[in-house]
Amino acid sequence: MTQILDNKAAGVYAIAPTPFHADGAIDWPSVDRMVDFYFETGCDGLTVLGVLGEAGKLDADEALAVAQRVITRANGKPVIVGVSAPGFAAMRSLAHAVMDRGAAGVMIAPSAAARTDDQIAGYFRGAVEAVGADVPWVLQDFPQVTGVVVAPAVIARIVRENPSLMVLKHEDWPGLEKISTLRGYEADGSMRRIAILVGNNGLFLDFELNRGVDGANTGYAFPDMLVDCVRLAKQGKRDDAQDLFDAHLPLLRYEQQPGVGLAVRKYVLKRRGILSSDAMRKPATPLTALGRAEVDYLLDRLARRDPRAICKG
Repeated sequence: MTQILDNKAAGVYAIAPTPFHADGAIDWPSVDRMVDFYFETGCDGLTVLGVLGEAGKLDADEALAVAQRVITRANGKPVIVGVSAPGFAAMRSLAHAVMDRGAAGVMIAPSAAARTDDQIAGYFRGAVEAVGADVPWVLQDFPQVTGVVVAPAVIARIVRENPSLMVLKHEDWPGLEKISTLRGYEADGSMRRIAILVGNNGLFLDFELNRGVDGANTGYAFPDMLVDCVRLAKQGKRDDAQDLFDAHLPLLRYEQQPGVGLAVRKYVLKRRGILSSDAMRKPATPLTALGRAEVDYLLDRLARRDPRAICKG
C-alpha cells in the first residue's frame, strides 16, 4: 500500500531524471535501475516529472507512463509527481491519473504570471480546487526558475488556506533566514507545521539542516551522500556530516551550474552505472569533451575521500 504524503515527510526524496536513449526515446530499463538505485541508497521517496525530469519535453501520454512506471517499481514507497502546467485542466488530469495509480502526492509550482501576494495565494487556491482538496501536495518554491518570489508570510497564508499542503520544497536562494522565519511561525502558533525539504542540489544542506529542515528533495548524483548527511546531522554528529559534505562540495557545485547542470548529473549517473546514456531531449545543452574531463577529474579527487565515487563507467 502506498504511503501517502503528510507533514512528517523527512529524509531524502530524490528528484529523478528521465532516462533517454540517444534517439530521444525513453530508456525504460534505466528507469527501473534508477528507481532501485535510489531506494537501495536509502532514499525515503522520489519525485518525478520535475524540472530535472525534463517534464516539459514529454507529451501527456509519456508523462503518465513515466510516473506509472516509477510508482510501480517503487512498490509502495512514496513517489511525488510534478503536475505543474500552464492551465488547471492539464494539472487536474495528470494529478487525478497519478493519484489513481498510487502516487503519494503531487508537486505544484507557482504560475509565472502571479506577481502580487494575492495573486500567488489565489493561484494556489485555484490549483488545489483543480486537483482536489484531498490530494496532498508540495509547494515548489524555486524563484530562480519560476521568477516568482514567495515571501514567508505568503507561504504561511497558503498553508493556512490549504490544509492539503504538506511539504515546502524550499529552493529560494539565499534562503536560510526564510527557513528560520517559517519555523518561527510554527513555534508561535501562527502557522501549522509543514515538512520542509530543500533543493538547489543540496548546495546549502549543511546549514539548512541546522536551521530545522527535515531533509532534502533534490537531484545530486550522489543521493547516498545526502542520506548520510541527513542521518549524521539528526544524530547530532554535525562535524562528521560537514566533513562528508565538504568532500562532495566541489562536484556538487559543478553539478549545480545553470543550464548544464542536468547534463553533468546524467553523466555522473551514467558513470555510476545507473543510466545507460546521459542523453537529454532537445533542446538541450550537452557536456563538451572538456566538461566531461572536468567532471572526471572531480570524481577522481572525490574517490580519495569517498569510495562511492569510484565509478563503473
